[in-house]
Amino acid sequence: MPVVTAAEAVVHEMHGVRFVSYILPAHGSKELCAWRGEIPGGTAGPAHTITREEVFLVLSGTVRFSIDGEVSTLAPGDAAVAPAGSSLGVSNPTEEPATMWVTTSVGLEAVLADGSRISPPWVS
Repeated sequence: MPVVTAAEAVVHEMHGVRFVSYILPAHGSKELCAWRGEIPGGTAGPAHTITREEVFLVLSGTVRFSIDGEVSTLAPGDAAVAPAGSSLGVSNPTEEPATMWVTTSVGLEAVLADGSRISPPWVS
């Protein structure tokens, strides 16, 4: 049984957000990836289109999601799902940090407004 300890999690930073990756192919997963996102207060990531479904569970703080233009603000214990092909925006509108748990399938890509594609290292 593959187990990933906190000390083995891999940390990445992008667009002012910290991604602490636990589950990915390098750690034994064949289909799923999962990480903790740490979003400082006042941080907004760029809008992007996702190629795979993503599930978000807010652990602490407040996170604002825009999924295909529908905006929701989530608190700890709230969850959201963004379908594959949807336009996604994630931000923390408060001064306090927020954390969330995110799960998706291996191979997710993000397509930015300018058409550039990002293959995040925490999903491959």
